[in-house]
Amino acid sequence: MTAAYDALIAATNATLQRIASDFSPAVFASSLAAEDMVLTDLILRAKLPIGIFTLETGRLHAETLGMLDRIRETYGYEVTPFKPVAASVENYVAQHGLNAFYDSVDMRKECCRIRKVEPLNRALAGNKAWVTGQRRAQSATRNELNVQEDDAAHAMTKFNPLADWSEDDVWHYLRSHGVPYNPLHDKGFPSIGCEPCTRAIQPGEDVRAGRWWWEQPESKECGLHVVDGKLVRIKSA
Repeated sequence: MTAAYDALIAATNATLQRIASDFSPAVFASSLAAEDMVLTDLILRAKLPIGIFTLETGRLHAETLGMLDRIRETYGYEVTPFKPVAASVENYVAQHGLNAFYDSVDMRKECCRIRKVEPLNRALAGNKAWVTGQRRAQSATRNELNVQEDDAAHAMTKFNPLADWSEDDVWHYLRSHGVPYNPLHDKGFPSIGCEPCTRAIQPGEDVRAGRWWWEQPESKECGLHVVDGKLVRIKSA
């Protein structure tokens, strides 16, 4: 592609190597979307000792769940799924309804807490660092994203190796290396979350416009990452 792209790949590989050597044990939280498939390929291609898990919320698209099979078939690797506590899901549905997340930001964040944040806390327990596929260009809430952050909430270091990557960089990598990716990306879904909270976007819309589209842009985070420059941990009930 360009010398800048080659330098980007080299820098990302160097970051992953440093994580593996200096921050072990480390884990990668994969959403199974495009960015995360880049990191999956880099980690597994280099045989780095960085475990890969995903948050299986119970409301994911069939295409997203199918990526677990694609990864197994391509790399011979089993991604570890972390699921929400069944009783917590049942209580939420009984008290508020299955789709109460449409009613208010608070109800949506509570659903995210149960289905994503609490399982994330379990997935991170006992590790020294965690890796994400976040990029600065993805949304207004990620403009100040750094490659390395101090996640005091989880008492560990957090890495965003793709912070400097553009959308074009991601897709050039996937296509040039034959990396499998979620077929929803070809149907207008640049950002993919739970099925009832994700829609396809229209030409010209922001890449995260399809996530929680009924909310304002500044509220569009689920509690897993940085919000307004601050690391926030939504505690388990």
